[in-house]
Amino acid sequence: MTDDQIVTLRGERELIDRAGHLFAGARREFLVAAADPMTWSAGVRTAFSAGLRPTTEPGGLRMRKLYTPHALPDARAERRLAKMAAGGAHIRICAAPLTQETIVLDRRIAILAGTPADGTRTYTVIRTPDIVAGVRSLIRAAWAASPDLADHLRRPPVELGAEARQILRMLGAGHTDDSAARRLGMSLRTYRRRVAELMEALGATSRFQAGVLAGELEARR
Repeated sequence: MTDDQIVTLRGERELIDRAGHLFAGARREFLVAAADPMTWSAGVRTAFSAGLRPTTEPGGLRMRKLYTPHALPDARAERRLAKMAAGGAHIRICAAPLTQETIVLDRRIAILAGTPADGTRTYTVIRTPDIVAGVRSLIRAAWAASPDLADHLRRPPVELGAEARQILRMLGAGHTDDSAARRLGMSLRTYRRRVAELMEALGATSRFQAGVLAGELEARR
């Protein structure tokens, strides 16, 4: 790794060769934010297999992993995350989308995963203190608002009826309340009440979040 404050690497192989030692060097905190474990699994798992693994002695490194419901598409995935948690990782499930998937090491280094282009994912390694602190603060804010894996799995499944799905489609399409109510044949007051009830049922704090959660539920049907 050079002394540059921001370096972009192409593919898992280059990530391992040039930044794998950073994983092994983590001593205080290994903080992950990703839609699901697959974003980092190839590079991190290979680095760990090559001996580039941080020390996880009791009272030492804190392994924190923040995922979206994409990480839990089926019972097998739930068991995989539960096994990770049993192994010492603290896992939480974030309802909001995590568009910038990131690893932060010891509050000193941030590694951002880019969108794959031509089959190759890029990874940007950042050492600039202010940027790393800003990235970490955003992840920690999402972390604080997210339930533990065990609490998330205990939540009863939400069943969306035909009317609820229609309302969510209106929200997703960006219709105003007036327009959506007319299209669904409801009064404006009734429509807004239905939206509020739906948000409460989904545990959403915003209409955007309600749409994201509903999309996750539909994907798992």
